[in-house]
Amino acid sequence: MLLRTDEQTITDLGIFSKRNGTGIFDIYNHVHTRGGESLLEQMFRHPLSDATAINKRSSIIGHFADLNTLFPYNASIFDMAEKYLSGPGEKQQHSSGASLMGEKEIQQGVSAIIQLFHLTKDFIERKEIKEISSWSDERKDIAALLMAPSFHPVWQEEPKGKLSYAATTAFDALFRMNERKKLESLLHYLYMLDIYLSVAKTASGRQFVFPKALPKGDPVLRVEGIYHPSLKEAVGNDISMDANENVLFLTGANMAGKSTFLRAVSTALYLAHMGFPVAARSMEFSVMAGIYTTINLPDNLGIGASHFYAEVLRVKKIASELSSGRSYFILFDELFRGTNVKDAHEATVAVMKGFAGKRKSLFIVSSHIVEAGEQLQGKKQIGYSYLPTRMNGHTPEYTYKLEQGITDDRHGMIIIRNEGILDILQNGRKQ
Repeated sequence: MLLRTDEQTITDLGIFSKRNGTGIFDIYNHVHTRGGESLLEQMFRHPLSDATAINKRSSIIGHFADLNTLFPYNASIFDMAEKYLSGPGEKQQHSSGASLMGEKEIQQGVSAIIQLFHLTKDFIERKEIKEISSWSDERKDIAALLMAPSFHPVWQEEPKGKLSYAATTAFDALFRMNERKKLESLLHYLYMLDIYLSVAKTASGRQFVFPKALPKGDPVLRVEGIYHPSLKEAVGNDISMDANENVLFLTGANMAGKSTFLRAVSTALYLAHMGFPVAARSMEFSVMAGIYTTINLPDNLGIGASHFYAEVLRVKKIASELSSGRSYFILFDELFRGTNVKDAHEATVAVMKGFAGKRKSLFIVSSHIVEAGEQLQGKKQIGYSYLPTRMNGHTPEYTYKLEQGITDDRHGMIIIRNEGILDILQNGRKQ
């Protein structure tokens, strides 16, 4: 089962890199193969929604991390094998009129496949690898492919031995015509291994933790010391949510760290649904049916929609998803920022009351409209946290440490004055 999400969420979380920096994908991407990189991208686009599958993947990666297992192949072997197998078999070449693959390419491809067989067998027969129970199914599948009766001639050859023309021709017919599907299956398992070892490297190098996935049911999210994985010197925060308090109302001044905290939480939960390690001290969560965030919502000029109407359509989409009765994690940064304060106040209160009634799902909403939070305080399902600002004379300082309650910190004009904007407008910039 796969997690429901969308491109808005993937963009909000910065899953993939853009021109202005690296993405979350890049933090975990240490793969050696092109096939592994392609599969890793698919994983990032399609997280899991099954606790058993999530915990199994997490266990596999965790064991490889504990063992500090290195990728047991030279990437060039995969390059040759992939190029070789991507070409048509002899029958396909003649039927399609395609030119025959060069003799040297065939020799290199056949040799690469034979080397892969021997290296893979050596790897899966290591004592410490056999003891990884969570990877035993895949290991057995790999072994079954390697030991298929049709591949018996492979084991008669030395991994880097020189093959005769007749032997090369025979292996070429075996690999590309008779058993291509088996070899493609083997490569898939090795791409997955490449991914496991890549993510294990991230876990070890960054000291990330592996979350525990709980079965679907009453929503639970408990995280200690969570921070954004892109930050080097981050302040960790704790968060705990469940069905009794399933909505969090977050306040704080500009630059206090609200958006970073929101991204940290939603990114961790997204990665946790992939079975990947996260930037925190500890984490457990109930598996959700979907994750939807709204942090940087663009105007939809294609349909002539204003920012406010784009927000309305986004909330409508979320409401439709929630009507299914499934569990979702929903996050809004500055709900209804595209309209006037009065309408934003009324709309925020109304929508958050609706969210509070969806006890199977979890919601985090940030807002500058503290009056909305004060009006909502009668709803016991809503919790309140803020990121404080401490004034050092006329200079705001930020702790980035979550506290309980609501703050009315507003330091926008102080920041504007500190930057000398009003003086520049009045007197002009001195050259």
